[in-house]
Amino acid sequence: MSDLLHVIGGDITIAPRGDLATASGGALGQQRVLRRLLTNAGDYIWQLDYGAGLPAMVGTPADAAAMTGMVRHQIFLESAVARLPAPAIAVQAEGSIVSLSITYSDARDASTQTVGATLSL
Repeated sequence: MSDLLHVIGGDITIAPRGDLATASGGALGQQRVLRRLLTNAGDYIWQLDYGAGLPAMVGTPADAAAMTGMVRHQIFLESAVARLPAPAIAVQAEGSIVSLSITYSDARDASTQTVGATLSL
């Protein structure tokens, strides 16, 4: 079964023929990594341990080292992320704003993929 082309925070994408667009290739991996990071554990009732829980960190002090470790652990749970070369994870905290940037190699075709998010903690 295909995933719908839907990036968190945006609308579901409509294909040129008017039906719902599906994600494939690098976009599919990016979408799944971002969804995992921005989903709180327990939010999916069929898979209660799914999700990194970045939104649950709102209101807590930013700990860049802990966040980097958690992101590394979670993205390796996605089949699209190759273990080698190791993903580059950058967490930059300025006050209550945390910027996250991840660059990884796609496991299927070795292409370089980049995912990012900005959170207000």
